[in-house]
Amino acid sequence: MLRIRQINDVSLPANAREIAKVQEILRDRFPAIRPSDVDTLPEKLSNPLASRLRTVLLVADDLRGTMHGFAVVSHASDVGLCVLDFVATTRGNPTRGVGGALYARVRDLARELGGSGLFFECLPDDPAACTDPTHARENAARLRFYERFGARPIIGTAYEMPLSPGDLDMPHLVYDPVGRETPLGRDEARRVVRALLERKYGDLCSPAYIDTVVESFQDDPVRLRPAGKRSSKSAPLTVEPSGEGLVALVVNDRHDIHHVRERGYVESPVRIASILTGLEPTGLFWKTEPREYPESHIRAVHDDALVDYLKRACAEVPEGKSVYPYVFPIRNQTRPPKDRAYAAGYYCIDTFTPLNQNAYKAARRAVACTLTAADIVRDGQRFAYALVRPPGHHAESRVFGGFCYFCNAAIGAHRLAAHGRVAILDIDYHHGNGMQDIFYDRADVLTVSIHGHPSFAYPFFTGFEEEIGEGAGAGFNLNLPLPESVNGAAYTKALGKAFERIRAFEPRFLVVALGFDTAKGDPTGTWTLTPSDFEANGRLIAGLGLPTLVVQEGGYRTTVLATCARAFFTGLAGRTA
Repeated sequence: MLRIRQINDVSLPANAREIAKVQEILRDRFPAIRPSDVDTLPEKLSNPLASRLRTVLLVADDLRGTMHGFAVVSHASDVGLCVLDFVATTRGNPTRGVGGALYARVRDLARELGGSGLFFECLPDDPAACTDPTHARENAARLRFYERFGARPIIGTAYEMPLSPGDLDMPHLVYDPVGRETPLGRDEARRVVRALLERKYGDLCSPAYIDTVVESFQDDPVRLRPAGKRSSKSAPLTVEPSGEGLVALVVNDRHDIHHVRERGYVESPVRIASILTGLEPTGLFWKTEPREYPESHIRAVHDDALVDYLKRACAEVPEGKSVYPYVFPIRNQTRPPKDRAYAAGYYCIDTFTPLNQNAYKAARRAVACTLTAADIVRDGQRFAYALVRPPGHHAESRVFGGFCYFCNAAIGAHRLAAHGRVAILDIDYHHGNGMQDIFYDRADVLTVSIHGHPSFAYPFFTGFEEEIGEGAGAGFNLNLPLPESVNGAAYTKALGKAFERIRAFEPRFLVVALGFDTAKGDPTGTWTLTPSDFEANGRLIAGLGLPTLVVQEGGYRTTVLATCARAFFTGLAGRTA
């Protein structure tokens, strides 16, 4: 007969023998455990007030005193924390179901103690996150075992963040509600996680690291990984909470295949190089490679006809040539021109956005970069920057233009909107007509644009104050058109109005369409913002306290892009340029 009992009196010889056996198994089966944690187990059991965590030991033995397994639990009543530290069975154990019986008893204990539920750590089931990829299968089996009881890894946070760059085997934080009907709230989770990190790992985790992890819990209630799912195949985040690597950076590594070598075409590859020159010395970024995403993400916000046209038309343009829209037929939806060169004006809003063999390819890669950055924000990173070209905010659902083919920011916002409300703040000099068009009848995405008045600024036909949305989206589009002469003070005033509306919307995520064409001397703008203005604006945007995806849009005075970009992101990250 098997029994599970809690050991309280460590002075009894039988209990002392079982504690010694537990210590032996811990040293043998858990090589990563710190020796001090094993050596002090008897003291923790006998003097629960010596630490801010009370230790509970459950052992499974038979009537002859043979131990078949054990579980070690830590409890902090002041924050409602109950965490399973270890559960193990003895090697060659002939008794089946000991592990399940121990875990069921731990769940009962968690219910008896009250609080938030049961928490514990499990090593990753993603081979890319394991020092030895073969361990991923064993870790996955362990997670499936706990899933049978209703336990799931918490997702969308930075809990798996490495302590040092390149660290692997960072564990998931798993949550078992143990029958509790109320979902785990954000503030409750933050209290529990802070107590867990400070009281169990305070000698390993710096205060800055702990703050970063705690603040990454943004979802309310927290999100749990669906049963049967495995973690992403991507490598774990390598964020440096001490101040380095505060912003994830995803650069379009194929942007330069789209190079229009014609006089006056300002949307050139040198823009990316100039911005990187300003960012790389700051130490604020950690760079990650773009992931691949299916075309369905583009079609989720763009009309199939537009996507099909761009793909086919670009493939047909001779190498080294460009096709510019020059015929603009009345948009009879049933009779688009069959000739793709003539049809360019059917799908475009201007005469200066060309089609060539690489336009579609570069735009598709820009979308992948944006989605990669969006997923990083979704998974707990505070800031992520998609440094892309071609830009996107002038591409509407059915048309392209303004150097833009696909609306990167809208595609990223749509992906984030599956997890909560999203606010888009467009701070490019020109109106973000693409986002306005795509979300005009939706209430889950707020679109706000600060731009030059359409009476003088491209695209001329949208961006008026009275355009507020329609249908379900009525009241969820805000345009703040400004005059031809705008300095930093005037821009700050407009930002204040934008922030007021965004705060009232209470979004879970923020998407910033970032343009540096508001800078003094930009060939496409008339305003006079300076690097100090960009730094102040970045700091103000960070003050919203939202997980933020930044997507690059315009900015064409290449001699100032480096200083403007450096200033904006140092402000966003809370530094001084």
